[in-house]
Amino acid sequence: MKLIKGSILLLVAITLTNCGIYSFTGLTETPETFQVNFFQNNADLVEPGLDIQFTNALQDIIQNQTSAQLVNSGGEVIYEGEIIEYRIAPMTATAQNTAAQNRLTISVNVRYFNTQDSEKDMEQRFSFFYDYGANEQLVGGLKDEAFEVIFERLTQDIINATLADW
Repeated sequence: MKLIKGSILLLVAITLTNCGIYSFTGLTETPETFQVNFFQNNADLVEPGLDIQFTNALQDIIQNQTSAQLVNSGGEVIYEGEIIEYRIAPMTATAQNTAAQNRLTISVNVRYFNTQDSEKDMEQRFSFFYDYGANEQLVGGLKDEAFEVIFERLTQDIINATLADW
C-alpha cells in the first residue's frame, strides 16, 4: 500500500512539474523565447563595462533557470531598461569620524513585456548593495566579488518579479 501511495505521489509531482504548474526554481511562467535588450548605463558615475556585464548576467540567469531560448528579436518576453545608479558611499564611522565601511549600490530600472499577456507587463526599479572596508580599493577581485553579489541578487529579484507567480 505504501508503495502504491509513493508511486502515485511521485507520478503527480512529475506531472505537475512537466505541465508547468510548478517548478523547483519557483518559476511558474516559462516562456519559449526571451529577449534581453542592452541595459544602457545612465548612472551619474559610469563604471566602464558595467552595462555589458549586467546585461549578460540577466541573460545567463534566465537561461540557467528556465528552458527558454535567448533570441535577439521577437522574444515572447522582453527585458529592457537602464542602469540608473552606481554609487559608493561611506556607511559606518569610526571614533575618529572616518569611514569604517563603504557601500557600493547599483540600481536598475527594468521594463518587462510579455507579448502573450500584456497585463503582466511591468516597470520596476531594483537595487542592491555590497559593503566593503574603507581601507580597501574597489578594484580587481574585490570589484568582481561585489558585482557578482549585486548581480546575483538583482537578477534573481527581476526573475522573481517577472516569471514567478507568488
